[in-house]
Amino acid sequence: MATSEEAIASLVHAYAERIDAGDLEGVAGLFADATYRSARGVYEGGEAVLALLRRRVILHDGTPLTKHVITNLSIEVVETADTASARSYYTVLQATPALGLQPIVAGRYEDRFVRIRGTWRFTERFVHVDLVGDLSQHVRGGFT
Repeated sequence: MATSEEAIASLVHAYAERIDAGDLEGVAGLFADATYRSARGVYEGGEAVLALLRRRVILHDGTPLTKHVITNLSIEVVETADTASARSYYTVLQATPALGLQPIVAGRYEDRFVRIRGTWRFTERFVHVDLVGDLSQHVRGGFT
């Protein structure tokens, strides 16, 4: 059985794996009962997150041709309250036929979780964008 920290780390990494695979529904499922926040807005629940992703993420033959690299993951668990928080850095790499391999955006995630019947789930993700490169092949409308 995974520790709380391992289960939470798996959730953080699942986001990266699903978005890089173009599994927008899978990403939205991670936020089914959560709030997704960024400088551009607040999105409540999986359906709102899915609508955001479909509107903004550019897919190239089914995937965004990205790799979301998660580093500096720090997790704090309050076992008695069935809650946790995590902070991490992300760097998104992309290579498309029109764009050579390069980092396109970097920033931080601030996450909150709750454990329900033994299963950890996102309750909130706040996406901070710190560095921005060429997003023309990744998202419609940029991050500004």
